[in-house]
This record gives sequence, C-alpha cells and structure tokens, in this order.
Amino acid sequence: MGEVLTSAEIRRDQDVFAVRQLGRRIAELVGLESQDQIRVATALSEIGREALGRGAGSTVVFDLREDRLVITVDYLDGADVRESEGVQLAGRLVDEIALSAGDRRVTLVKRVPEHRRRRSLDGIRAELARLSPPTAALDVLREQNRELAGTLEEVLRLNAELTETNQGVLALYNQLSAELEETNRGVVALYAELDEKSSQLRQAAEARQRFWANVSHELRLPLNSIIGLVRLLLGSGAEPLTGEQHHQVTLIGASAETLLALVGELLDLAKAESGRLDPQPSMVDVVALAEGLRMTLQPAGRADGVTLSAHVSADVADEIGEMFVDETMLTTILRNLLSNALKFTEQGEVRLTAAVDPAMAEVVFTVADTGVGIPPEHLERVFEEFFQVPGPLQLKTKGTGLGLPYARRLTEAIGGTLELASRPGEGTTATLRVPHRVTPEVGRVLVADDDAGFRAVARQMLFGFAAAVDEAADGVEALTLMRERPPEVVLVDLLMPRLDGTALLHRMAEDDVLCGIPAVVVSVVSEQPGEPHPVLPKHGLRRDQLLEALREAVRDGSVEGDRGGAHD
Repeated sequence: MGEVLTSAEIRRDQDVFAVRQLGRRIAELVGLESQDQIRVATALSEIGREALGRGAGSTVVFDLREDRLVITVDYLDGADVRESEGVQLAGRLVDEIALSAGDRRVTLVKRVPEHRRRRSLDGIRAELARLSPPTAALDVLREQNRELAGTLEEVLRLNAELTETNQGVLALYNQLSAELEETNRGVVALYAELDEKSSQLRQAAEARQRFWANVSHELRLPLNSIIGLVRLLLGSGAEPLTGEQHHQVTLIGASAETLLALVGELLDLAKAESGRLDPQPSMVDVVALAEGLRMTLQPAGRADGVTLSAHVSADVADEIGEMFVDETMLTTILRNLLSNALKFTEQGEVRLTAAVDPAMAEVVFTVADTGVGIPPEHLERVFEEFFQVPGPLQLKTKGTGLGLPYARRLTEAIGGTLELASRPGEGTTATLRVPHRVTPEVGRVLVADDDAGFRAVARQMLFGFAAAVDEAADGVEALTLMRERPPEVVLVDLLMPRLDGTALLHRMAEDDVLCGIPAVVVSVVSEQPGEPHPVLPKHGLRRDQLLEALREAVRDGSVEGDRGGAHD
C-alpha cells in the first residue's frame, strides 16, 4: 500500500481547473520534471472533462507508492468509462493506465525518478494544506497560457538546436563529398598509373621474348656449325688424331650439343610465354607412346644403375583406346619428367604409369622415382625458370632449370595439370592429368573477358571440351562475334570496358537471335545477388568447376528450348 497525499472531487467546470492545478502541484512536489508535470495535469483535465461530459462527477485520489505517483479517478452516478477518447488521450500522457471496477475507475501511474525526490511525505502534505482555494477559471486559463508559452519556447529552442545540427550535418556532408571526390581523383590517377605500369610490363615481357627468340636463333647457327665440324674431325674420313686431340674435340662436341639443347629450350620457353603454342590434337596410342619413351630412355637409366619401367593399365585400352591430344607436346612433357627422374635417382627405380580417371574424364600419368626427393619449400619453385634445387647431386648433373617450367607450360596448353609430391630422401612423384575427350562435348564457346591472361587460361581449360573457342576483349566485340558465329554457350566477365558483362547479358536477352544462348558468369566476387546466371569465382577457378558449369548451362538452355517449342 502507498501513502495517500490528498483527494478532490469534480462536480462542475471550475473543479476541473482546480484538479488540474492540484495535480501539477503534486507532480512538482514529488519530483517530476516540468514537462511531466504538464502531462499529469493535462491527463487529469481530460478525464475530468470526460466525466462531466457524461453527466457524472468523479472523485480523484492522489497516492504515492514508492517510486510511483498513482492517481485514482472514480466516476460517480454509475457512469461507464470504457475506452473513451479522453481516457485514450490520458493514456498517452502517463506511463500506465488501467480500467477497473466495472469500467467506472481509471488509474493513472507516473513513475518518479528516485534521485529527484527532495521532500518527505509530511512535507508534501503540509505544502498541500497551504494551497489557496481554487482560483477563477480566468486565472487557470492564464496559467495554461503561461505553460503553453513555456512549451513554445522549448519547441523554439529545440528547433534552433535542430537547425544548428542540420547545418553541421550539411557541412560534414559537403566535407565528405569533397574528400570523396578527391579520393576518386586519386583512384583514377592510380588506375592510370597502373595501366601505364601494365603497359610497360607488357612491353618489357615482349622485349624479353623477342630477345630470347632472336638470341636463340642467332646461337643455333654457329652451334650447328661447331657440331658439324666436330663430327667431320671425328669421322672415319678425317685425318687421324692423337688420343689427347680426340678427347678435346669430343669435349668440344659435347659442350656444343649441350649449348644447342639449352638454346632449344630457351626458344621453346619463349614461344610458350608468348602464347604461340598451338596444340594440334590427334589420336594417340598411349601404350605405344609409353613403350617408346621407355625404350628411348632405358640405356641411360641402366648405365646409372636405375631401372626404368612403364605400365599402362588395362582400363586405358578398354575404355578410351586412344587419346585425342597433341602427341608432340605430351611426349615432350613425359620425356622431361622421366629425364628429370633418371637424373636425380642414383639407385632404385623410375616408373611411368597411365590410368583413366572416369569421374574427371582424364588420363592420369605418374612418374615416380626413388631418388633424392625435393624439400617441401622447393616443390613450387622448381617450376620457376632456371631454378635448381641446391644439393650435392645437383653439382654432378647437367641441367638448365628449364625442363619443368616448360613441361608445365605445355601441360596448360593441352588443358591438363601437372603437380609434384615429394619427400627428401624417399623420391618424387609427378602427376600429369590430361583430358582424353575423343569428341568435344560442346560446339563453339565464346570467352568474353578483357583479361588476356584469363582468356588464355580458359582456352586451355576448354581444350578437348569445346570444338572451337572464340575470344572477345569487351562486350561490343562479343556481340559482333556472336552475330557472326553464334556460340553454343558464352563465358562472360562482368567487368569489361565499353560494354560490361551485365549490359552484354541484357543486350543478349533483348535480341531475338541471341536470347537463347546460355551464359556462365565469371567474377572476382563469387556471390552476385540477383544474378540469374551461374557465377564462378575468377580466381582459383578449376577446370572441373568450369566444365560442369558449362554443361549445366547448355543442359538448362536445351530444356528451356524444348519447353518453348512445346508451348508454341
């Protein structure tokens, strides 16, 4: 139970004004702020007017219960309150409101902040006892006007603060806009600088390739001449040489042949880097290829005390028979891997195996040896040009550090992958995976991307899967190519100059001829909300991911076409 402070009755209009003043004074005494005092007074006047409007009076009791001011209004003469307009308005002015006693009692509750209470209960009652009798309606009206004027001043103050805040926000917005514009200019300048650097790097790479190609060609002629002269000196028709002379001429010939091999590797690598490797696939007998490599390299293996063996599993002959691949490139890759394995294996075995991976539609070649192995930190570095793993055996063997880099370039050109696994002292295993498609799965594929490097990678991944691959550096060129040679499916990059990927797809959808061509999107961001086409991540894209997405796109496009035809 709380402490009753005072009570009052409302029987006529003057009583409403008196109760309003009383309620405000009590609210002030218990510690409510000015705005809350006005809210309590207004709520009481609304309920008092509600009672008089229904032809009934009311009794008002003010009660203080711990941290709450509780005002109970009992309607007299059996009036029914319910959810009247006055009660609803009063409810918005206080913290709690409740109806009870058959909808004839209204209870208003206003919470009092504990830290604002300054007077004791006895002090509050004594202050209320000294209140003057109810004033005239005109005095009450003046008091209300003063309250309204005070409220208006508060509104004007808040409006001034809001205006000042808006000015601050506007100034901050202008400052941020200026900074953003400056940042954008910096980004544009940075892009321009990056474009210039990229152009310089391309020019440097082209100059490097021209240098290697020119040097290689210029060196081949004198080296071939040296080798020819050495063979003449050592031939049966030449004048006899002393033992020392024969030995020295032999060394000259061996050195010239080593240099010629190095020049050939440099020329081949320069050709690979410039993208001039053009696979010429044909039907290749895997068993004959493996046996030919074994017989060619076996003498060197036996001389070093190493056994070279080759095994082609039965499923290669039973399931695919022959591979559709560039025979020269595949032979060069395997020869480099086998030569490397024989070079770094002093005792034991080098084994070439071939098997079919049906799930990936690939032939898997493995070259495993029992040699010195490669430390983990060098497993990727061996694919760098001229890098050789440091070690005592490296000093005894001849090598340029170009075999494995060139083998990987060739592997990429025929659409395969080349990986190494090794443990020092236990040997190395090279795994070469090559697609064995005899007939392409799809016809023409268009790759629309401004990144020439990605287009080259995509072309290699599509080798054997697509009958033909077209390339476009932007959306405008892609539209032209599609109208000239409509592809079966298109691979689209979203970020392209002149006409980006999104605009290109819209143009295709609006074209009566191109709207039926399925598309797969590649993007640096794998998540593209709202994109209706399948989206693949541009970085780290695997061949199996790309081919599966293209298969799905072609399959879905065929299903849509069948539905459209049936509907027509």
